[in-house]
Amino acid sequence: MTTLDVGPLILGGNVFGWTADRDDSFAVLDAFVAAGGRAIDTADVYSAWVPGHTGGESETIIGEWLAARPGVREQIVIGTKVFQHPERAGLAPANLRAALEDSLRRLQTDFVDIYYAHRDDPDVAQLDYLTAFDELVREGKVRTIGISAFSPERIASAVSTAAGANLTPISYSQDEYNLVSRDIENGALPVIAAAGIAEVPYFALAAGFLTGKYRPGKTVQSERLNRVTPHLENPRDVAVLDVLDGIAAAHRVPVAAVSLAWLRAQPVVAAPIASARTTEQLEALVASFSLQLTDVEVATLTQASA
Repeated sequence: MTTLDVGPLILGGNVFGWTADRDDSFAVLDAFVAAGGRAIDTADVYSAWVPGHTGGESETIIGEWLAARPGVREQIVIGTKVFQHPERAGLAPANLRAALEDSLRRLQTDFVDIYYAHRDDPDVAQLDYLTAFDELVREGKVRTIGISAFSPERIASAVSTAAGANLTPISYSQDEYNLVSRDIENGALPVIAAAGIAEVPYFALAAGFLTGKYRPGKTVQSERLNRVTPHLENPRDVAVLDVLDGIAAAHRVPVAAVSLAWLRAQPVVAAPIASARTTEQLEALVASFSLQLTDVEVATLTQASA
């Protein structure tokens, strides 16, 4: 098991080349590193869903930023993912290797620190794709491996398959997890914990709902409004905002910082993943870096969102 120093928060790269253009992306990346950020997460598919995009836009911007910032690559943990790129779909060993070469070229680097299976692939034997990941680690093109959104059963079988074949173990798992989306606690999380895998939650801010920006009756223009609406229509989720407001006021920090600090306080979480389109948005994420909630505050939030 290889766990890396990812710092208190992993910067999500899904917005780079999508809702953040090149200049804004560079500014966010610069500010993140200046504030002490250490890890960036992306994927080969970001942002193929945008009309006119082909996938790889996020990796390309990160690569151009790295090339323009000599010495920064050695300071940063970079994670990327394979499975969903339109031209590199699935986890077949040959595809996995080709997708990594594409990612390395776009990122302008010789290796990635964490290489994730973006989804499970039931059409490929787990031994086959775990062997392919292991070969990339042995070749020095990948430092450690991760998975994303695997079922508890498939996590368990992947762990046992890797151990049985003496292959590189899975070090990280990305799953949807936040104050108002806690299904993982009765699903994958116990399996992840038992295997010694570090959890790095995506949708850590529930697509922006847990920033406090969205409130019932308030109109907000956003690409993610369709993801936020179900939370706005759920009385429990809206009530969680009230609790967050109080704790944020007590610490004099943004609501988003408290939401992220609650996640970081969970025992299996290495660091949450969150993205920022602008340096102004990034400030709320940075405020979470040093925020330590009291045991009572953590318990209060846990109870409010149960």
